[in-house]
Amino acid sequence: MADTRLAGKVALISGAAQGIGAAIAATFVAEGAKVVLGDIADDELAVLAAQLGPDAVAVPLDVTDPAAWERAVALAVERFGSLSVLVNNAGIAHRLTSIDAIKLRTWDRVLAVNLTGTFNGIQAATPALRQHGKSAIINVSSIAGIQAAEGIAAYAASKFGVRGLTKAAAIDLGRSGIRVNSIHPGLIATRMAVGSDYPVGDIALPRVGLPEEVAQMAVFLASDLSSYCTGSEFIVDGGDTAGRFLGR
Repeated sequence: MADTRLAGKVALISGAAQGIGAAIAATFVAEGAKVVLGDIADDELAVLAAQLGPDAVAVPLDVTDPAAWERAVALAVERFGSLSVLVNNAGIAHRLTSIDAIKLRTWDRVLAVNLTGTFNGIQAATPALRQHGKSAIINVSSIAGIQAAEGIAAYAASKFGVRGLTKAAAIDLGRSGIRVNSIHPGLIATRMAVGSDYPVGDIALPRVGLPEEVAQMAVFLASDLSSYCTGSEFIVDGGDTAGRFLGR
């Protein structure tokens, strides 16, 4: 029997075609939610929607385009009657580059997708979330929004920005019944992590995380189990940000 922690919830998920977004979508449906899947990868998105069945619908979504967000929100309300959960998951990284060598176009693109894209989603979804009442926004940041590292200035800036935006939105929207929290994954086994030599052998849980493990945190934050959680960071990193084993 399927779990029903999200029964009656309608979620809009950006960056849903693969990786963490796809895992969140599949887990939400398994938990009883209806989902609108947004991404620029149309073919992969259509395949996922077909796999998830009638509780899922796909929509083209470039998160840097406010009009695309408006269409995605409208589809959720039209198809499923309301919108109660927004998951801002879409994001991009950049090649490891010292801050003095990052091209302005790279900086602008990373900020446009990761931070302004999240802002666009919140703005577009808030009227429908407010109308529904008890709603949730989940912003997928990164442990790079908790601590920086060498060569990721644009990415870290964007993810710290998502963290701050989450807190500001939580304060602005709390009295409308909308909770806003951020998830901060460590290295997760996704396409973005392919080829990474990020050292996980000396963290508390010495392995790469799974998209499904991030999805379970999203379920908690979307559900009524987290009804008194807002404006907070939820870290899924195997203990990476807690510290590292030095060896003896």
